[in-house]
Amino acid sequence: MAFGKRKSGTTGEETTTGGQAAEVEPTVVADDDLDGPFDIEDFDDADTALVGRHDLGAVLIPENEAAELAVEVNQQGVPTMAWMVTSNGRYNVTAYAAPKAGGLWREVVTEVADSLRKEGAEVSILDGPWGREVVGHMTNGPEPVVMRFVGVDGYRWMVRGAAVGSPQNAEAIARDLRNALSDTVVRRGDTPQPVRNMLPLQLSESLVARLRARAEQMMAEQARQAGQQLVPPPPAEPAARRSEQGTAMQQLRTITGG
Repeated sequence: MAFGKRKSGTTGEETTTGGQAAEVEPTVVADDDLDGPFDIEDFDDADTALVGRHDLGAVLIPENEAAELAVEVNQQGVPTMAWMVTSNGRYNVTAYAAPKAGGLWREVVTEVADSLRKEGAEVSILDGPWGREVVGHMTNGPEPVVMRFVGVDGYRWMVRGAAVGSPQNAEAIARDLRNALSDTVVRRGDTPQPVRNMLPLQLSESLVARLRARAEQMMAEQARQAGQQLVPPPPAEPAARRSEQGTAMQQLRTITGG
């Protein structure tokens, strides 16, 4: 069972901060294989939904051999956001409580666009395989950044994908995001939640163990490389953070409570 699949060929209405149409290349979406996102109830055996997906609690996102899972935590060590980092940029998928009748994404689109405009972005609203997508082009920082938001309404949930990348990689990271959404599984649960509440991000024990092993491996590799260097190099800037400008991460956190 698939939610919200809709054929789409070219972009739709486009608006910008100045009220003029943006010159944006048409996005042709080959969405024959975009079957999801799915609800966990679509599976006869819920355990089968875990196969080939990262278990993040409310969402199960597909693994990607070309991507590295990066999880942000707060000062208390509680996970707050999970990113899939690729050579094209980064993307995440989050789920929110929504009305049974759906339609929450139609409301959120306008709010996302308005929030990006307030940050000085040139905003376009485009037609995608699940409906309208919001694209913000940020040029008021050290590096230009393109941010794309894609939403899909399900039963009592709305799932939102966000992608961040350079203008050169904007279409590539958009494809990565759509592919992830098409195979994402939402585990809403029966607990009553206020509409728009972000559904909890929880890491499975197996995923925590894998992340811990990966971190230890990276630390060991860094220690090995440091031992081979006579003169320590200057501290490297975290590329994924710096390439998104100072306000990009804040926008991704605050829009619709994400």
